[in-house]
Amino acid sequence: MILIAEAGATSTRWRAIDAAGNVTKARSEGVNVATIERSTVENRIREAVAQLNPGGEKLERIHFYAAGMLSDEVSSLFPGVEIECASDLLAAARAVCGHAPGIAAILGTGSNSCFFDGEQVVKNVHSSGFILGDEGGGAALGRLFLSDFLKDLMPVDLAREFAAAFQVDYPTVVREVYKNPAPAAYLGSFAPWILKRAAEPGYARDLVQSNFRAFCTRCLLQYDVTTYPVGIVGGFGKAAQDLFLPIAAEYGIRVSGFQDDIIDSLVKYHYER
Repeated sequence: MILIAEAGATSTRWRAIDAAGNVTKARSEGVNVATIERSTVENRIREAVAQLNPGGEKLERIHFYAAGMLSDEVSSLFPGVEIECASDLLAAARAVCGHAPGIAAILGTGSNSCFFDGEQVVKNVHSSGFILGDEGGGAALGRLFLSDFLKDLMPVDLAREFAAAFQVDYPTVVREVYKNPAPAAYLGSFAPWILKRAAEPGYARDLVQSNFRAFCTRCLLQYDVTTYPVGIVGGFGKAAQDLFLPIAAEYGIRVSGFQDDIIDSLVKYHYER
């Protein structure tokens, strides 16, 4: 049996492939190693594997993808099993490129990108996090929007609508950004609301497209976009694809597609391999 897991901060998607090629699905809680105790991480992994493999079929390989490395936590639970612990960026590359060279990009709360040679990531323009980078992502959009909101640099009607919808004011925003243990998630939480307002021409659309232009010029154009297409992974990117595509076209960037949930693409990758 082969196990494949794609772990996020809030949830982990699992797939099991048995000897006959049958695929079993499961979902467990997230396993963010930066915020969760090791014992909790191990318990969540153990419970998910028990759910996927109730008959105790022999495990041959485990492929575990996460933003933080989990090699110690996984290997300690399954001695003698071949284990690959890889980054979420490699997961994105394998999902959108398969076994061929290409450019992969993540557009979620944060952003990232890489060139994949068909086997491994060989170039990565560092995302730098939501303070120094993450251009194009939901948190960066929220940061730009809130900065304009606090400085009265957006249309008055939009500012009033936003303040009423979220009951935000200057002290609230400052507290959530500088005291909240997860400020990127807080900033990114406003992205869906902003996207709805970007459906029509105006301030919100201009802001979203400016955020995407920064991602294209500061990140994607550092790859050979004239030769290779870009595959986009992430819920924010998929939701905003109609706004992203015209901006990408301005810079000669070809987009091969958008994927929100990549776990089944990873199953295809490993099954073919």
